[in-house]
Amino acid sequence: MSLIIGLFSDMNSAGGVQRAGRHVAAVTAKFASDHGHSCRFLSLNDPQGLHTVRVGSGEFSFSGHARDKAQFVLASLRAAGRKPALVIAMHPHLAPIVWAMNVRSPKTRSIIFAHGIEVWQPLGSMRRKALRRADLVVGPSQDTVRHLISTQGIRPEKIKRLPWGLDPEFESRLAANSQPALPDGFPKDGKIILTVGRWDPAERYKGADTLISALPRVLQTTQDAFLVLVGAGADQPRLERLAREAGVFERTRFLHDLTKDELFACYAACNLFALPSSGEGFGLVFLEAMAHGKAAIGGAHGGIPDVIENGVTGELVARGDTNHLAGIIESLLNDPRRAEEMGAKGRKRVEREFSFEQFRSRLTSVLHDALLRKS
Repeated sequence: MSLIIGLFSDMNSAGGVQRAGRHVAAVTAKFASDHGHSCRFLSLNDPQGLHTVRVGSGEFSFSGHARDKAQFVLASLRAAGRKPALVIAMHPHLAPIVWAMNVRSPKTRSIIFAHGIEVWQPLGSMRRKALRRADLVVGPSQDTVRHLISTQGIRPEKIKRLPWGLDPEFESRLAANSQPALPDGFPKDGKIILTVGRWDPAERYKGADTLISALPRVLQTTQDAFLVLVGAGADQPRLERLAREAGVFERTRFLHDLTKDELFACYAACNLFALPSSGEGFGLVFLEAMAHGKAAIGGAHGGIPDVIENGVTGELVARGDTNHLAGIIESLLNDPRRAEEMGAKGRKRVEREFSFEQFRSRLTSVLHDALLRKS
């Protein structure tokens, strides 16, 4: 029986990287079960102890190490002593641990996942050297792949692009045609611009401030427009202040701590989705909006162009270009037929390219190839 080890920064917190990690773990656990392998998953930042997670119809367990780096490294090296066939790491910052594990178990193959902004600048020399030693580096978008080659010096033949997919729980809600209630504070009428993110100072690249700055112009032609910002973080007071200074605070709604049903309802009720971010490695929220048949506006940067077909399923705008962003929003809000056509094409694109089953199939092929080469 071959052993597969998975290393994760954290599993249970919110965020696209964490959700991608849960998806990778779920597919890997199913692959191991189907092929007579065993697997063990270790998380650095989750609370101490054994945790169980369900993704769709699958379930897996992992051990948390409560941010204790020494214990996490020790557990990883002990796992390497069992001579695993494969080690998977869900972040480039974990690459030095994978390297150390490979020193103890030289025949172990390794796959390291990159996401986006963390590889846009050269990693430290040890991390970069360790990343280069991996048997395979996986990125979700063409932009991430380009940065792995040009910025981190990874050989192209050692890189695989593997787009993320929708969460199976989200897909189940869509298939059931469920209509959960909207959260308190969501506008009961008007034309709704929805954005979803974490409003933290370190993530100002998401462009929520640009959306707020664009709203006064939008309101000149669409007086019943609302901007709904779903998320939380330490930067929210600044965003609220910007809305007051721009005179649009009454046309904005800040919603947080929503249930999955409430977030699902927000997607269903909005007229369009916008996140003019300059730092997304991929952008799972765009998939969720497009799956609801909504036109999507995103930044013309990072991995977003892999998701949004400009002028087809939505529109791309340069980060900080308030006038262009306002013009696009005005155009789509005042031409609902065009917005609906974009949304319909976006839904078909998600169904065709970004389902969880397609992600599962692609990752299963990667895992199979890694173990086949090992044998």
